[in-house]
Amino acid sequence: MARDINKVILIGRLGKDPDLRYTPKGTAVCSFTMATNNDYMGEDNNLVKRVEWHNISAWSRLAETCSKYLKKGSKIYCEGRLQYDEYEKDGIKRYATKIIMENMQMLDAKGEGGSSSGASSVSDAPSQSDDSDLPF
Repeated sequence: MARDINKVILIGRLGKDPDLRYTPKGTAVCSFTMATNNDYMGEDNNLVKRVEWHNISAWSRLAETCSKYLKKGSKIYCEGRLQYDEYEKDGIKRYATKIIMENMQMLDAKGEGGSSSGASSVSDAPSQSDDSDLPF
């Protein structure tokens, strides 16, 4: 039987500096917004630029890495899952959609954006294999 899949992959730029906080139990959580662009030709054959904004949350070691190396404008590859939250504010039920980031790769060239190490990959998941001896 096939298992369920909830997977999101985005490449875009941070819309603000990451905000690092800690839960009462001491777990790091980092939040930021990320913009992705979708350019297409409109009905009048003019280029239409559409920006989609995504709310991103990272936890534990990945959260601390994001806070340390990313800043507004940093370009990243983000892999994670969708999460829908429901909360009440001023007596009104509200809903929010966010992405829980599980893997991140910094895509800025050295010295660009917030990354100082080029295309570096960071994941919350433990490494399954040692790729250091691969030729590529």
